[in-house]
Amino acid sequence: MFDRIAGRYDLLNRIISFRLDRRWRRQVIKTVLTRERPGILDIGTGTGDLVFDAASATGGKGFFVGLDFSPRMLQRARAKQGGFAFDACTGFVLGSAMFAPFKDDSFDGAMSAFVLRNVSDLTLFFAESLRVLKPGARFVSVDMFPPETGWFSALYSIYFHRLMPRIGALLARDRDAYQYLSDSVRRFHPPEHVTTLIEQAGFKPVTVRKYLSGAVCMHIADKPHPTAARA
Repeated sequence: MFDRIAGRYDLLNRIISFRLDRRWRRQVIKTVLTRERPGILDIGTGTGDLVFDAASATGGKGFFVGLDFSPRMLQRARAKQGGFAFDACTGFVLGSAMFAPFKDDSFDGAMSAFVLRNVSDLTLFFAESLRVLKPGARFVSVDMFPPETGWFSALYSIYFHRLMPRIGALLARDRDAYQYLSDSVRRFHPPEHVTTLIEQAGFKPVTVRKYLSGAVCMHIADKPHPTAARA
């Protein structure tokens, strides 16, 4: 499915989110960059936007790796890489977030954008995210959730569950993929449950920032130092 929509993925993200997705991605990058010359992993990188934006934010200082299981998405990312000013500090790896092909304690930060709903085993996903991070490193994820009950929730439901799949069908010629997007949000865990899963993986502390009445949430979690974990 992700291979099918790779060619229109960036365009549809901008249109469907009214370009707010760029703002949320910038917040992820701002939050995950806690060190100079960092090594950052983007889990579920798609077409690489987070990798390129993070590298730009540091002026190309450090290294930035995108991991994804969709060959077509990575093909698009590598095509962008050819015209990117800081291409030497970016790289892309084909692989699964559930069995990340990296050594323990490899990265100074890990991030993901709109990935969690597509993960078949979040417990394993968070455990692997913790494993590849250095002690004291940060994990940041932003995703869509069912919004809190209220007037915004009613408007959101009309747009996201009725109109958005039609927009996807018109522009991407793939209604099934964008119906899946709608359904995945409707069925997803509440953000508080995701917080619990992140904590159970071993991250501490874990905080949540909510946008648009909770329709979009950013989870921020740190990997404790060994001494802190024992305490």
